[in-house]
Amino acid sequence: MQVDQFNIRHLAAMVAVVEQGSVSLAARAVNLTQPAVTQGIAKLETQLGAALFERRPGGMVPTPVALRFKPRVDVALRLIGSSRVTATQIRAFVALARGGSYAAAAVQAGVAEPSLHRAVGDLGLALGVRLAERRGRGLMLTRAGVMLARRLRLALAELRQGLEEIAELTGKDSGRILVGAMPLSRARLLPLAITSFRRDFPQVDISVVEGSYAELAGPLRDGEIDMMVGALRDASIGQDLVQRPLFEDRPTIFARAGHPLEQGWNGDDLRRFPWILPPEGTPLRQLWQAMFAALGGDLPAVPIECGSVMTVRQLLVSGDYLTLLSVDQLRVELDNGMLADIGPAPGEISRTIGVTSRADWRPTRLQQQFMAAIEQAVATMSS
Repeated sequence: MQVDQFNIRHLAAMVAVVEQGSVSLAARAVNLTQPAVTQGIAKLETQLGAALFERRPGGMVPTPVALRFKPRVDVALRLIGSSRVTATQIRAFVALARGGSYAAAAVQAGVAEPSLHRAVGDLGLALGVRLAERRGRGLMLTRAGVMLARRLRLALAELRQGLEEIAELTGKDSGRILVGAMPLSRARLLPLAITSFRRDFPQVDISVVEGSYAELAGPLRDGEIDMMVGALRDASIGQDLVQRPLFEDRPTIFARAGHPLEQGWNGDDLRRFPWILPPEGTPLRQLWQAMFAALGGDLPAVPIECGSVMTVRQLLVSGDYLTLLSVDQLRVELDNGMLADIGPAPGEISRTIGVTSRADWRPTRLQQQFMAAIEQAVATMSS
């Protein structure tokens, strides 16, 4: 099932029954009638396909499924902030935050635009905050709206992980791993890890979201991806993210086969030719700048900024450009004789490749297994 289909009051009722041990005490805690709590628990059990409680004369005893699910629900409810919020309102507002307009959000959510508009308005009233405002012909989330959108996405991510843990507990290794792939990881590291992981867990799906660090950091913080793999940043990334180093990558200078520098070069030669590099601020660009700082003299021209390895490859083939990349990223082109490795970057030039995740992330067993597959892939590449 989709996690945004859960009734929030039913989730709160489940938590209350676990904590109170009886339907009557739980009903008082969540301001529902006893029949409403009983019906809510029954509906949850139907949705989950598993019993949450054993009904005994002395009260309600949580099953292992309930005990496993409760910590995830606790976090989700805290992030949502109110049991008055409905699943319809969550779906509507998350769609609005993603779509950027009521029209786009209505299409994404599959509802009529007036219905979505009403759901977002009701959500703002339930929480007592203004969530969006018109800016000319456009729509902007308020500061409170931006913060709420992130909390709701993280709440949905917690519930999704809860469903995966229930599946594991009931003997069904199913679910989905959501991984953000920065450029270096796409060529060899992630394909090796995914192949190994799928061999052991064929029922688990993998979603790979490609992008730069800047493009993936937001979805990671919002819980829309579980982790991202690629070049690590410095400590300024913020305390909400943690980085796990995997290995050091030493970039190499590449050019087309038959390039004038293929037979040898010095620092002055490297300045005579135009470069293709990723944008300012990326680790590879910083390494390139450090390389020329060590060589001395001015920086050469960078007429083309590009982070796509496919585009860089084609540009290298068509002219006398130079670039700085990992050997793994252009292994096929090197083996086919399209490009030439004209030498490692001079000096102590390297970048740390690793996994970045949220500081408060509690990975499921399958997510831990996927990270283990990444570490195994690193060992395979090293050998």
